[in-house]
Amino acid sequence: MRFLIVEDEVGIRHPLAASLREAGYAVDEAGCAREAHELAVSFPFDALMVDVGLPEGTQAGFDLVRTLRDEGCAAPVLFLTARDAVEDRITGLDSGGDDYLVKPFHLGEVQARLRALVRRGRAEVQSTRTWRDLKLDWTGRAVFRAGARVALTAKEFSLLEVLASHPGRIFTREELIDRVWDGRFDAESNVVDTYVRNLRRKLGDEVVVTTRGLGYSFPDQE
Repeated sequence: MRFLIVEDEVGIRHPLAASLREAGYAVDEAGCAREAHELAVSFPFDALMVDVGLPEGTQAGFDLVRTLRDEGCAAPVLFLTARDAVEDRITGLDSGGDDYLVKPFHLGEVQARLRALVRRGRAEVQSTRTWRDLKLDWTGRAVFRAGARVALTAKEFSLLEVLASHPGRIFTREELIDRVWDGRFDAESNVVDTYVRNLRRKLGDEVVVTTRGLGYSFPDQE
């Protein structure tokens, strides 16, 4: 999954981004509404974390989300703010936000809320998926083969999650980089091929299907 953090205080943004990357997520960062808007309309983010007060103004976070909603952005939004008044929470939800977390917050709670938002926003994805003797547990971020848990790295699981969430759909390398990694990798990188090999080694060659010249997919249900 790929997230966007919109926060002008680097002392908050950097630790939050680091914790999410350590958990295997791709993370982009923006320090102002203008930069955030450019990123949000360019990449398929799974969720946005938006501070209310940004350099453009004390309500800039609300305005940013309203604009993105008007432009068709459907990604879940978690507002991060020091404002705890009921009126601010109402404004945040009415402007298009999906959740509201007051600073200071625990990094683990941010991750849990993001996972909950993504589960609700992607109704087509159930809490588990099975294929043959493979079972994927989205909530627990665990994979089982013939009942035995298979140890995947956080990034390996994220790649499998994207593919298995859309069985039969072919993802190009560029699409997978956009969804699983962040701006530190470009379309010419071989990182996708490397992680596909890792998944096949651990789970079996048939788990990831190659369509020559197009990309990779997870098998359709048999």
